[in-house]
Amino acid sequence: MAFDRIAVVGAGAWGTALANVIARAGRTVLLAAREGADVLAKTRESPRLPGVQLDARIAVAPVGTELSGYDAILLAVPSQNTRAAARAIASTLRQGTPVIACAKGIERSTHRFMSEVIAEAAPTALPAILSGPSFAADVARGLPAAVTLATREQAVAAALTGALGSATLRPYHSTDVRGVEIGGAAKNVLAIAAGIVAGRGLGASAAAALVTRGFAELFRFGRAFGARPETLTGLSGLGDVILTCSSAQSRNFSYGVALGRGDPAQAGHALAEGIFTAPVLIEMAKEKGIDMPIAAAVADILAGRASVDAASETLLTRPFRAEG
Repeated sequence: MAFDRIAVVGAGAWGTALANVIARAGRTVLLAAREGADVLAKTRESPRLPGVQLDARIAVAPVGTELSGYDAILLAVPSQNTRAAARAIASTLRQGTPVIACAKGIERSTHRFMSEVIAEAAPTALPAILSGPSFAADVARGLPAAVTLATREQAVAAALTGALGSATLRPYHSTDVRGVEIGGAAKNVLAIAAGIVAGRGLGASAAAALVTRGFAELFRFGRAFGARPETLTGLSGLGDVILTCSSAQSRNFSYGVALGRGDPAQAGHALAEGIFTAPVLIEMAKEKGIDMPIAAAVADILAGRASVDAASETLLTRPFRAEG
């Protein structure tokens, strides 16, 4: 099972980083840009990842290019654009071609996870998900990172990790698609909450408490939707929580910091996936009776139903109870 020819759809920061690291692993790579393909082909530098040159072996083309000759497709577009991107390539796919979602979110209008979106928009594809603790700038520059790649077919997942992996990007394979998707989506909401704590200057003790209790919410949500415990405590769950709840490189954390400081306009919030995920997460949690007070507080703040101070006070005055 050879995956020697790989196409990456989306030439933003993450798509550019993935294209670079896969090319360095010796694969033939096409980077399909949704806009500005001609400029990118000339400059060899994505405006979303300034200072990082595209590997010379990467071909650049506009989205809509024939992809039937490629063995696997990575969709490196925001979660709310994944359906459109999958539809755009659906007619050019061979039956059973792995289409790997690289976004960490849930479709807001349908409550669908990314693998479900791909299955609906590109019925001939084999849906997969790539997620884990990784920043685009680190991966693009060849700094070490480890991620999880999941698809329902074990042999395909294992072969894909071998094709995409390198000395600096170490993918681990899994068949727990849902667990990997939930970890990546829910941690973005938790990262906004962690950023708010940092922005309000509430201290390291409060941050540790919030992240710990927030992860308990993520775990409850994941288990209710069929995720495996080892996935939720692995790279795409706990690992990603640790990274994005502690670094200004995280768009979601940075947005939370700006909220905490009372200036969300400075955060580049259009790229913070947690903004779209928070209300969906709470709606889905309510359907299954899952208690998620931290995620609910974030959703209330984002919707303007509560101020940062009011939401914080609500969390601090919750009833005393056993931990769990």
